[in-house]
Amino acid sequence: MGSNQTWITDFILVGFQLSVEMEVLLFSIFSLLYTFSLMMNAVILGLIYLDSRLHTPMYFFLSHLALLDIAYASNNVPKMLESLLKQKKNIPFISCIIQTFLYLALAATECLILVAMSYDRYAAICHPLQYTVIMSQRVCTALAIISWACGFILALVHAILLLRLPFCGPQEVNHLFCEILSVLKLACADTSINQMVLFAASVFVLVGPLFMMLVSYTRILWTILKIQSGEGRRKAFSTCSSHLCVVGLFFGIAMVVYMVPNSNQREEQEKILSLFHSILNPMLNPLIYSLRNAQVKDAYYRALQKMST
Repeated sequence: MGSNQTWITDFILVGFQLSVEMEVLLFSIFSLLYTFSLMMNAVILGLIYLDSRLHTPMYFFLSHLALLDIAYASNNVPKMLESLLKQKKNIPFISCIIQTFLYLALAATECLILVAMSYDRYAAICHPLQYTVIMSQRVCTALAIISWACGFILALVHAILLLRLPFCGPQEVNHLFCEILSVLKLACADTSINQMVLFAASVFVLVGPLFMMLVSYTRILWTILKIQSGEGRRKAFSTCSSHLCVVGLFFGIAMVVYMVPNSNQREEQEKILSLFHSILNPMLNPLIYSLRNAQVKDAYYRALQKMST
């Protein structure tokens, strides 16, 4: 199927059609946001590792989320930054496939980790007396391993299906990085199987998990409303609000990109949404958890006090 042609092909990342001055400005802004994102997620990881009070199931999953955000941003953003500075925005075929694979693997894993986090909140609020048994260390470890394994296995299926396609032109990927839908448009063969598997995987990691989280939070809300104390209701809700914000951002954008029928008019909008997903989402996640979570803020202040003494 023209495999020799496939392996020697370089792709060209189109990105945004901007002036040189605007590209330099965007490079500066994106570099700052990317650096800030790495620093914030590293701080979250450091606090969870160093503070024994954060060695709980909720923060165990939050550490995985921070690790995913670092990897997710690092997979997409450096190439984006390089493309903004270079006139020739080439990327080798194999590098493109690897980027696509990691992009899908990390995104799917994050979906499943968010489901595990919602299950943790459900167990903590709806079954507080059995919480330590339900969310034992063994269960948490198993949920994390399953999330990572499912994410990478799904991405491997997409990568294998992508490698079987011939690419004989055009070379231009109309995106900021090697996003799978944009790459599939360049194949000179039928991609219906790829599209079908991608849609099925989207249902598995987006629709299914979102439905489970909605069920969990319906039960959680019902339990919170039955709490007599106003302070108790506020405290219970505050432990869930951060997670709800992250879920809304992540799943909302992902479903628009992968579940809404595609059109040429939406390509530029999808670039902006993908940009938000790649740069702003990994930066906002630690901000949401640190600003809205008293335990994380307390751990941060304790760490500062230890450093100053």
